[in-house]
Amino acid sequence: MKPLPVIALTGSDGSGKSTLATSLVARLRTVAPVEQLYLGQSSGKIGDWIGTLPVIGPRFKAYLVRKSDKVHDQPGKPPGNVTALAIYLLSRWRAFKFRRLLAMARRGTLVVTDRFPQAEKPGFSIDGPQLAKTEGGNWWVRMLRQREHRLYEWMATHVPLLVIRLNVDVETAHARKPDHKIASLREKIAAIPHLHFNGAAILDLDGRDAADHVLESSMRAVTAALQVAGA
Repeated sequence: MKPLPVIALTGSDGSGKSTLATSLVARLRTVAPVEQLYLGQSSGKIGDWIGTLPVIGPRFKAYLVRKSDKVHDQPGKPPGNVTALAIYLLSRWRAFKFRRLLAMARRGTLVVTDRFPQAEKPGFSIDGPQLAKTEGGNWWVRMLRQREHRLYEWMATHVPLLVIRLNVDVETAHARKPDHKIASLREKIAAIPHLHFNGAAILDLDGRDAADHVLESSMRAVTAALQVAGA
């Protein structure tokens, strides 16, 4: 399959993805139609929105956070029916945004994404299927797990033109994102370098370098990738 006109930025929280995405889009808009798209599952933003609902909002948000943390901290234990459904719907939301990405690509738009779904390793924290981190469960949970995995397998068949992977150590990541759990950051930092994104071209950069240096290195790689794609 021909690579999508997509520049996918990956890396741990605190690696500089958002800063680089904004800068890349600003530079690329001078030479081509380009859009920026966030491809995370957006559970934090959805949780914040739920928290604003009157009366039940704060309690329901706290409930979802506890359930999400339980799945992350106890992956060997199958989730309950409601938790499994909530996780599956978050994956469906990610797939909805991915279809928006495909529509942009069909229009000839170059898309810069913050994160990109993969089916190699489970876990929302590294953009994989979350229910695949768990085992067992009743027929409902098993069905949702299978459907979620097929969803990620479908998304992963689409290869981005270039993956820019920002590598960073856990101390730097936590200094930039002090509200994140160190254990979670450490898990992401250990797993992300081993993702291959279905054979996509990958540029590894040091997220601790100056933002200008990271941007210039990225622009050179993007320019080269676009030239090869247009050849």
